[in-house]
Amino acid sequence: MLQELRTLETLLAGGGEQAAPVLRKGRPLRKDRREAAKRAFTTRRVDLELATRLRTDLRPRAGDLVLARVIQLGQHQKLESPHGRRAQLYEGDEIIVAYGQRYAPDQFEAIVPGDLSACDLVAGGGVAGKVLSRHAKIRAATRIEPIGLLADGGGKVLNLARFALPRFALPRLPAQAALPPVVAVVGTSMNAGKTTAAAGLIHGLSRAGLAVAATKVTGTGSGGDLWTMLDAGARSVLDFTDHGHASTAGLPSDRIEAVALSLIAHSAATNPDVIVVEIADGLLQEETGALLRASRLRDVLHGVLFAAGDAMGALAGHRWLIEAGHRVLGVSGLLSASPLAMREAEAALARPVLTLADLRDAVTAPKVCFASGEVACVA
Repeated sequence: MLQELRTLETLLAGGGEQAAPVLRKGRPLRKDRREAAKRAFTTRRVDLELATRLRTDLRPRAGDLVLARVIQLGQHQKLESPHGRRAQLYEGDEIIVAYGQRYAPDQFEAIVPGDLSACDLVAGGGVAGKVLSRHAKIRAATRIEPIGLLADGGGKVLNLARFALPRFALPRLPAQAALPPVVAVVGTSMNAGKTTAAAGLIHGLSRAGLAVAATKVTGTGSGGDLWTMLDAGARSVLDFTDHGHASTAGLPSDRIEAVALSLIAHSAATNPDVIVVEIADGLLQEETGALLRASRLRDVLHGVLFAAGDAMGALAGHRWLIEAGHRVLGVSGLLSASPLAMREAEAALARPVLTLADLRDAVTAPKVCFASGEVACVA
């Protein structure tokens, strides 16, 4: 009897010649169960036919795919599918999402948890994480219970990086000579009007008969911005999820720079007349600030379109970009919805603020993107 108990303890602990291989491979995942689960946008490049097992013995990493059960609805009550449809969630639903961090001042601050205990759905595009803080106006996150990490037949956990685009390198300096104008759209913060400005610019360029490639190089996995740029007239659209990241929050600066440059290179391969690059969050966000100070990216960019929510943000952001060595092609964003805020900004900047109508104009948009001028010296 004692020997039987010891044998059982050994099996549960993962010991024994027969137990170890089983634990390393995980337990079988039925095809019908996998197909019944609601799949998130972040998993769009993944071949789920490879997901035949579940692992519960490993610590999750950013980008790992997990089958989870919804246990309590909160802020995100719908899950965005790979095709853009937002599926209603119900308690008890099983979903397939990816682990990742989140940095969103208007929503959640979250990290990848250290184990497979209950955690949070921190983005509607399908990001699982552990909430550290949230905006006062945001509801508590939807709670999910991981069932297991998705793994292939050999027990290897499926990670978004496995299905990423190949890493492309841009030519060495002078990089601009080998590229069409590359215009970055950046802003003071989340919800400053970056995507609206980028889409407006894309629409104006498209109306002028120019081919536009668009890419969002940082942020949290979601299809909304991609669909918006595609609807505006972009002929090709890519983002960081194509490079195997559910979120770029917390990534080392050199990794983010490499992702951004590779996405620009992939965009250039479609032979566009202009490449529009959206960079998420605001200048004071750590990864965004580091990326915009990176010399390789600065050398590739023709200029920056800056989105701000108010006049003071426009003035401070404009100065920040100039000091970082960027050519500021124009200022727009949420402040352009207010004539009074526009007058304040124009007086402070001594230059006109671009409205959404300006960006959508077939004459103005090309003038913005092909504008010349001296680039400020880096301090």
